[in-house]
Amino acid sequence: MVFWVFGYGSLVWNPGFEFDEKVIGFVKGYRRVFDLACIDHRGTPDHPARTCTLEENDGSICWGAAYCVRGGPKKEKAVMAYLERRECEYDRKTLVNFYKEDESEQPFVVGVIVFTSTPDKIRNKYYLGPTPLEHMATQIATAFGPCGNNRDYLFLLEKAMFDIGHEDEYVIELANEVRKVLGGLQKEKLIGESHMSPLKLKANIV
Repeated sequence: MVFWVFGYGSLVWNPGFEFDEKVIGFVKGYRRVFDLACIDHRGTPDHPARTCTLEENDGSICWGAAYCVRGGPKKEKAVMAYLERRECEYDRKTLVNFYKEDESEQPFVVGVIVFTSTPDKIRNKYYLGPTPLEHMATQIATAFGPCGNNRDYLFLLEKAMFDIGHEDEYVIELANEVRKVLGGLQKEKLIGESHMSPLKLKANIV
């Protein structure tokens, strides 16, 4: 048995498992959206982070990386167990066709596994759904968890898509909005510090 898995989020830059082949390419009929909650890695139950999932959308394509895992049942089972733990917020494993760069007519691999989420808050407790860009940016700018800041996840994805030569306009727009929010928060902090007494300011610096 050999299986392929498609990465479109953190798997693009940090697969975290041993693989035998990595291929840059895309899947058809899906677009990347930040509609899924993360409460144990880059967020908390009280302040969930937003991570990406795939939304079905006719005519769209989503670029990422497909990883091939071969080497026998023991290795493949171990990798799948790792992926299921890591992708625990995703309640679907879908089989899709994967297309290689410059080969958009015939699939490079048929039956690539992709982790996605049910777009229903009743069936999937991690599904947050869409929200205005500025609200989403504020949530991402301020959420953090045991594995780091939510904004770092977004910025690393932005860089990863640039590195593979297929930037995502939606990711760029969201990242720029997050930078704007962070700039405003920094400005508020500086204004707040400027109104502190010299004694309190000295105590904060120490």
